[in-house]
Amino acid sequence: MTAAGTAEAGAERERLFGLLWGFFPAQLLRTLAQLGVPDALADGPADVTTLAARTGTHPPSLRRLLTAGVGLQLVTAAGDDRYELAPAGHLLRTGAPGSLGNLAQLFCGDATWRAWGELGWSVRTGAPSFEKVTGRTAFAHIAADPTLSAVFTEAMAEGTRAGAPAIVAACDLDGAGTLCDVGGGNGTLLAAFLAARPELRGVLFDTADGLGDAATVLAGVADRCRIEAGDFFAEVPSCDAYVVKSVVHDWDDDRATALLARIRAAAPPNAALFLVEPVLPADPAELTQVPTMLMSDLNMLVCTGGRERTAADFTALLVAAGWRLVDVAPTERHGYSVLRAAPDRPRE
Repeated sequence: MTAAGTAEAGAERERLFGLLWGFFPAQLLRTLAQLGVPDALADGPADVTTLAARTGTHPPSLRRLLTAGVGLQLVTAAGDDRYELAPAGHLLRTGAPGSLGNLAQLFCGDATWRAWGELGWSVRTGAPSFEKVTGRTAFAHIAADPTLSAVFTEAMAEGTRAGAPAIVAACDLDGAGTLCDVGGGNGTLLAAFLAARPELRGVLFDTADGLGDAATVLAGVADRCRIEAGDFFAEVPSCDAYVVKSVVHDWDDDRATALLARIRAAAPPNAALFLVEPVLPADPAELTQVPTMLMSDLNMLVCTGGRERTAADFTALLVAAGWRLVDVAPTERHGYSVLRAAPDRPRE
């Protein structure tokens, strides 16, 4: 092997080491957020003894966790056994703008962690390993645990807050009087739509468990929206327009088609449908540009049985459910695209 070839092989080995050890720093993020360390440092530097008392942890072990956090630029050493948050560490605080703390706890939490450990089983069987390790579907498991349910709801809101401005800008709601957010969680996205469009009215529709603290989130626009609990496979309110974010990818093709058909059955003839989802590139040469989407696809495989899809995949789902795809608008950053659809046939 030439010197250049040896150097290239060495670089690839280092890259693989980074992938191999990727779960270590992921658990560091989760553990810092789970223990409340960023929140305990929110007001400024503190020593290890004080932090251990605030977080209910073992001081020497907490020091090791913080030392690793220094190495990953999440915290900084402030001298005299004291630590403070680095800019990235602030993004793990509860309620901080741009926070990822609940996302870290959700994706690196016990059940998801064990499900990923059974990725090979899911690849062999085609079934979500989450059900193998917990005995329940992901959504049933979350609903049965109030703490996890709160983490899930806020994690979804964290992901939505970052992309909301671009999503709102990409949805043409001219002429729509009422927008229904189907599977909209605690209303974070609907609140952004209503704040941007004072003339618009909204309906937030999700399961009772999924709605979380929606009344609080939507308090500022309560006079222009209503909150409804229900099963979107059974019924959906009739509205001028619908937005469905990060829901379709949770389901296999049959269930996704059933959801879209249910919306079509409720929609008036001139309704607009906006799906907000990652859209996988059809060209394999572009896959190296979307690693987050690819990991999300595998996460759907092990957790819910859903999948990420290409534009052609979405077109097929929409046609089967009585819609036609009008256009696909990628949003700036955050990996979402807005797929706009219109009714393609009369309601059945």
